[in-house]
Amino acid sequence: MASTTSPEVSLEVLPYLRVLKDGTIDRIAGTQVFPAGLDPQTGVLSKDIVLIPETGVSARLYIPNNITKTDHKLPLIVYFHGGAFFISSAADPLYHNSLNMLVAEAKAIAVSVNYRLAPEHPLPTAYEDSWAALNWVFGGGEDGDLWVKEHVDFGRVFLVGDSAGANIAHHLALRVKASDADPKVKIAGIGLVHPYFWGEEPIGGEVTDLVRKSMVDKWWQFVCPSEKGGDDPLINPFGDGAPSIEGLACGKVLVLVAGKDILRDRGRLYYDELVKSSWRGRKEYTETEGEDHVFHIFNPNCEKAKSLIKHLASFINQD
Repeated sequence: MASTTSPEVSLEVLPYLRVLKDGTIDRIAGTQVFPAGLDPQTGVLSKDIVLIPETGVSARLYIPNNITKTDHKLPLIVYFHGGAFFISSAADPLYHNSLNMLVAEAKAIAVSVNYRLAPEHPLPTAYEDSWAALNWVFGGGEDGDLWVKEHVDFGRVFLVGDSAGANIAHHLALRVKASDADPKVKIAGIGLVHPYFWGEEPIGGEVTDLVRKSMVDKWWQFVCPSEKGGDDPLINPFGDGAPSIEGLACGKVLVLVAGKDILRDRGRLYYDELVKSSWRGRKEYTETEGEDHVFHIFNPNCEKAKSLIKHLASFINQD
């Protein structure tokens, strides 16, 4: 008779993941995958490609269908998915659907990066993988992809991400050195959707929402068990040791937040600090009232989600 004993759990990171006593990572969410290919609803074509063979870092590439002219270059969206750094992937059906919608609306090429996840690959692996992917985009050469080489306007490359992916986009834009005389990587702008920033000291709605404050504290401690906790420079852009946002090497920034999101006040703080700083790029901020974290991923067909995608597309195509 087969044993029905449940595996012993050493740690729960609810509602997404369990760590078993034997060290096995049991992901409860973000594990589904959807194949690349032609999306009949949007006409967007996608394919999977390995970017960095040494690490296995891959990406899902998207292109509007029926693109034939190579003399008409399109903007490029380098996209970083969310998932608190420990769940989901570029092949997640929810992200695949969202990228199809964004690429169709923006009439852009997209490279959705499949960075490696914690805890198997502790931070800063996700940042290093994403940086390697960004350098792959600009690397070109014989190893480049024809969709990117033939159709991308490299003067219009945007970093876009939601939640943890927005955090990554922020850090990569700081990593690019605007002071370089001839920078290899050039970023036109970053789109931060419900960005995953945090801090030890609660602000705004965090002060009274102790349950969700504790939950996010636990998520971050799980992927980055540093002494600084929520004030680690990776998660708190205004904590001790964090690089100044004045170093953002791009021409414009869009910050999108959701009114019911526990991360809402961190996104607002980021925008306010950017406005007060000496950074001279264009700054935009929009709050979607009555919605929660990454609602557009989970409910993509609601009108507010469609509006968010249109806003992102407009940001990408504005001069």
